[in-house]
Amino acid sequence: MKRTPWIERQFAPETRPSMFPVVLERLRGTPARLEERLRGVPADVLTRQFEGGWSIQENAGHLLELEPLWLGRLDDFVAGARVLRAADMTNKATFDARYNEKPIASILSEFRARRGESVARLERLEDGILVRIAEHPRLRQPMRVIDMMAFVAEHDDHHLARISEILRSAEPA
Repeated sequence: MKRTPWIERQFAPETRPSMFPVVLERLRGTPARLEERLRGVPADVLTRQFEGGWSIQENAGHLLELEPLWLGRLDDFVAGARVLRAADMTNKATFDARYNEKPIASILSEFRARRGESVARLERLEDGILVRIAEHPRLRQPMRVIDMMAFVAEHDDHHLARISEILRSAEPA
């Protein structure tokens, strides 16, 4: 089945606030799922470009690169911003980071640390912040913190699915 490119996906803000603990656990678990998926994968497979797109390491590095954006958007909610900060849709930081030249262990370790910071910040949020609404800049729709959390979890899963697709392509026929 063909995946929908991330940029073409639409999201409805429909996650119930009572799902906060569940979505938080999903976010907390992404580093472990990523590490498990990549355990024992040879370096040449991790760094191989796939169908003109990113390699496995670049997909993992992209998740790392976006943690400051998610934390910044959380800052936007706390500050009462009307519109959340925009992502760089050119992904310049991911390309410039040259993740294929770095050890996968350092990418995974840094992602685990940064995601841990994000989860810790979410755990400390006051209830009043959770119900604030701000507009997502690309989607042009209102979003609450729980919606942003679900959006990030979907983004994580999108890249994990891409990594699985690349791994399947590397298996002997």
